[in-house]
Formats: sequence, C-alpha cells, structure tokens
Amino acid sequence: MPNAYLVYNPTAGRVPIQPFIKRARAVLESNGWRINVQASQSAQHVVALARQAASEGMDAFFLAGGDGTINLATEGLAGTRTALGVLPAGTTNVLARDLNLPKPSLVRWDAVEEAAQRLAKAPAYWTDVGVCNGQHFFLWAGVGLDAEVVNEIEPRARWEKPFTFPKYIFAALKNTALWQGMHLQVETDGSEVNGNFVIAVATNIPSYAGGVAEISPNAYLDDGEMDLWLFRAENLAEMAQRVLEVLTRKHLDSDGFIYLPFRQARLSGQRPLMMHMDGEPRGAASQIWLTVKPRAMRLLVPKGGERLFRFPPENIFDVR
Repeated sequence: MPNAYLVYNPTAGRVPIQPFIKRARAVLESNGWRINVQASQSAQHVVALARQAASEGMDAFFLAGGDGTINLATEGLAGTRTALGVLPAGTTNVLARDLNLPKPSLVRWDAVEEAAQRLAKAPAYWTDVGVCNGQHFFLWAGVGLDAEVVNEIEPRARWEKPFTFPKYIFAALKNTALWQGMHLQVETDGSEVNGNFVIAVATNIPSYAGGVAEISPNAYLDDGEMDLWLFRAENLAEMAQRVLEVLTRKHLDSDGFIYLPFRQARLSGQRPLMMHMDGEPRGAASQIWLTVKPRAMRLLVPKGGERLFRFPPENIFDVR
C-alpha cells in the first residue's frame, strides 16, 4: 500500500478548500493509498512538510493549492523520489491546466475530488526543475514588467481573489505606462544578448500569463532545458502588440521577441531587477542566475498530460 501526505493550503483559491479535502482523501484511500492529511500554516510550513514527506520515504505528496504553493513543494521535493500530486485549488492553476486536470470553478465544485481520482493510479514522470539565485522553481522565473505587477498585487487576501484578473490588468496598465524597460546583458550556453527589454521570463511549461496563452507550445518538462523569452517594447502600444502576439502565437515569428533555450543562464541589469518565481514575488536582484536541474523531481501525471514529456514514466505505484 503506497503512502502519501495530502497537504492543503487553507488560504488558496477563491473559496475555502477544507470541505473538499475529506472527499479527495476518500477517493485516494478507496484506490489503495494510505493518506496523512496536513493543513499548511505558512509558506515555510509547506516546504517543511514536503521535506518531511521525502525524509519519511513517502511515495507521493498530494498538494491542494495553486501554482505558488507548488513552488513551495518543489523546494522541498527536488532531488528526492517523493512524487508531487497536484490537486488544483488555487486561483489560476496553470500547471493543472497543462496536465489536463480539472480547474475548480462555480460549475466544477468537484474539481479537487476529480483530480484525486485521475491521479490515484497515475504514473510518475521525472521532471526538470529550475534554480533561480539559489531558490527552486517549477513553472517560470521572470524579471521585468510582469514581475513588477506580481510584486505589487501579491500576496492577496481571499476576498480579493475573485477580482484577480481586473486587478492584474489595472496594475499591468499602470506599470506599463510608467515602465522604462530594463537594459539586460543575457548569457546562455554560449550565446550572449544585450539590449533593452520589458520582460524576461524563463519557462518550463507551455502556458504563461495565467494560462491564457501558450508562450512555449513545444516545451517539455523532461528535456533538460528551459525556454528564455525576451520581450522588446518601447511604449504602451508596442507592449500591447507583444501581448496580442503571444495570445495569437505570432510571437514565434516576431522580431519583438528573442527566444533562447538554455541549461544555464545569467541576466545582469544596470539596476536591481524585480523577480517572480511561479507567479510569487521574490524581491529584486542585480544579477539573476538560472540553472536547470534535469529530471530532478517526480510528478504524478494523469492521462492527457503525457504530451509534456519525452521519456516514459515509472510505473512505481501498484495500487489495487
């Protein structure tokens, strides 16, 4: 019988998650899992619980939360054999979308329960993990305009979460109007780029910007590299054009973008650069060091999510 933690973030998402945890636990246990339920008390508590699960040799760490909570679990699980199982309960749940997991909404109250059902017998794939200035990330690490917005609006109280999109748009427009861009020196695996940019984002998955766009449609989670995108724009009109190009996938052939696949990268600015990792604020730094750790964490992947992988999974769970 496999063993797992089921950890939930009581503050994640637009509605309280506690009522759905009992049902998710019942689903997993009915599929042969032995479950230890824990409520996280803080960001560092999520990291500590993930490390504890790994040190106890747990087969999986089921996490009910959003993309930011996944970031915390990655810090504790990277380099171990304990697999992450994502139970989407956040505001955007971008990773869940790319994994073909249901997104909780007013018409999908059973999303957490359904995700547990899909993951109960799912295989585990090894995934790449990023490191940005010594901190692990799983989805994205970025500097520039989007990081300025993230650092302005996060963290949010639960009552604010239904208004996330308009608040994000307002903050983006305000910052774009005032934003002067940033001069960056970028070095990646033998390539060097210098120039003025408004956004630089490293991504491990196809989706970006809350899941409304696929910035790297051909991204894989286990190919040993990530994609670095540099956005060029001199004013609000050009920034709007960059956004439209991403939404319509025209950015793949646009002169307004530079695309650099990398295993290691360094970004240097003339002034401190505001950062975000997995959509969470991470302050500012004058130099950004990015490293990809190949196949450093295991992830439970339901049917439909295998498109993100090149290598076959490990069928390590014999759940009856």
